Amino acid sequence: MKSIKTTASGFDPWPLLRLSMFLVGSWALPGQTDRHVVLISLDGFPARSLRDPDLPLPVLRKLIREGAVADALKPINPTVTWPNHTAMITGATAVRHGVLYNGLPVRPGDGKPIRVEPWVPKNDLVLAKTVYDAAHDAGLTVAQVDWVAIHQAASVNWSFAEVPRPDGEVEREMVAGGVLTAEELQAFPKAPITMKDEIWTRAAVHIIEKHKPNLLLYHLLTTDSVQHRYGADSLAGNTALILADRQVERILDAIERAGIRQRTTVLVVSDHGFKTYRHVIRGNVVLREKGLLRDEGSQVDCDAWVMAEGGTAMVYVTRESKREATLKVLKEAFTNVPGIAKVILPDEFASYGYPAPVSQGRMSDMVLAAASGYAFDPATKGEVVSEVNPGATPGNHGYLNTDPDMEAILVAWGVGIQPGARVGTLPNTDVAGIVAQLLKVSFEPAQGPPRACPFCR
Repeated sequence: MKSIKTTASGFDPWPLLRLSMFLVGSWALPGQTDRHVVLISLDGFPARSLRDPDLPLPVLRKLIREGAVADALKPINPTVTWPNHTAMITGATAVRHGVLYNGLPVRPGDGKPIRVEPWVPKNDLVLAKTVYDAAHDAGLTVAQVDWVAIHQAASVNWSFAEVPRPDGEVEREMVAGGVLTAEELQAFPKAPITMKDEIWTRAAVHIIEKHKPNLLLYHLLTTDSVQHRYGADSLAGNTALILADRQVERILDAIERAGIRQRTTVLVVSDHGFKTYRHVIRGNVVLREKGLLRDEGSQVDCDAWVMAEGGTAMVYVTRESKREATLKVLKEAFTNVPGIAKVILPDEFASYGYPAPVSQGRMSDMVLAAASGYAFDPATKGEVVSEVNPGATPGNHGYLNTDPDMEAILVAWGVGIQPGARVGTLPNTDVAGIVAQLLKVSFEPAQGPPRACPFCR
């Protein structure tokens, strides 16, 4: 840079110019850091439940009256928790973000079953940039409570994980402040899901009031766990939805106490819906009957393996030396199994939002889709198809995302939201772009530019 000389009057403009450059360079900073978005995920909350006028959800209905609501949020395939939470913060399907399970599928070796490892670093699991990465890059602060596919994410300033750490910063703050006891923290791994949700909510409230992050990702699980056990639309399941409504109220109260209500937007979403099933399909038993799977005790030797994901299942060839012969058997093995509505082969994967096996080694060689009333079970022994236990009414998700029962929710409230806005069904990949627009950060999902927020102003 050329030197800047003093003027004839002896005035040196350089200090003033440096000050001006600093102010211009930091001009956007106050506006950016003055915005807050709280993204609340109520796991497994079905869109149809939000539309049910007989279900008492006073807090969500208040947010709808004062803010915006979508008819439904359409999940990606597979309609499972981690893939869809990742879709909502990357703006991409599994084709780009790479998350197919609640963790990373691992191939232990030739002839061995596929297993899923959840606790891998986010950068090894998620293949696309996230909106919280973009927020962090823009100088904003990020917090997460029980979010998923986010282990060891460098872009997160404050974290209270699915399994909290006694030596974690937020955990120590909560214990020191009397918000959480050391005994509760120690007992957390074996606590009932309702207690875990309680502690996760305390953590979210604490983070909002103490740290006021620009972006908070907050995830609750009772809604999912109870519907898995008791079924969709059950008394227990609906009670879990009502409890979640109360937890949302606690977040709103924390925003008020923190003094940031006039600068905050709240988005309440879910990752998928739910449906009840009466029969289970054991795909690995089919493999056993076809001579593709053998086991002695806990040791399994297999040429193929079925990974159950509720309403769908992923079929892998696990012995490469027999790939062609195994694929030939697999293409016929599941065609006449009761409860299997469709066998999806790789030439159809793209139309369902699945990656091609040749582009992602994580992807299976085949996808099985269950009919309504059926769900897949990972067991290697038993009947191929059987009824659930008498009196049981379990629920599941994972069904193809064209199933209306898999539709999720989206409610938006607060700064930047058009009051009274009602929009149709949105793909959940829109959520990341909406968050970026509300925070005014630059973010382009791996699948292309985000769509404009249909209810923002």
